[in-house]
Amino acid sequence: MPNRPNIPTRLETERLILRAPELSDTPFIYQAVKESVKELQPWMPWATDDYTLEACEENLRGAIAKYVTKEDFRMCFIDKETGRLIGNSGLHRTNWDIPRFEIGYWCRSSETGKGYVTEVARGLTKMCFEQLNAARVEIRCDDLNVKSAAVAERCGFTLEGILKNNERNPKGELCSTRIYALTRLEDLK
Repeated sequence: MPNRPNIPTRLETERLILRAPELSDTPFIYQAVKESVKELQPWMPWATDDYTLEACEENLRGAIAKYVTKEDFRMCFIDKETGRLIGNSGLHRTNWDIPRFEIGYWCRSSETGKGYVTEVARGLTKMCFEQLNAARVEIRCDDLNVKSAAVAERCGFTLEGILKNNERNPKGELCSTRIYALTRLEDLK
């Protein structure tokens, strides 16, 4: 395994704390997913009507293990004032040889439209360039996911292309993927 820097386990933005997941987060993540399942279903294959607390815990155990082994870096984002879990984000599909990181995110339905995800994306992008020496940070989303695309655009990411019919969505239908990227911290808005 090439030398990989430590990913910070905690990051603060103006209103949020982003931190590595803990097993004790299970009930809070489960509650946020259950609240938001209808909005998440078109984009997230794990967001199903029969999503269980046990499935949430198993998934979280895997996320914690991948954080420790530096394979994937899921983070909870939490309101500083209330301590409420707002959603999950993180760095995914990391390529340490570049280094390249992909930011992913979801937000509980009752907290959308407040700029939290944009704040998270900006904070993670800044961390990637300043602390991890990133050469490239990406945000990928379904071509139909206009809310996710808007986050990338607000942050100054450039749409590099749309991969047509490159994946299947959670319903099994062909879908296309937008690829946004930022290659310099100076371009972050």
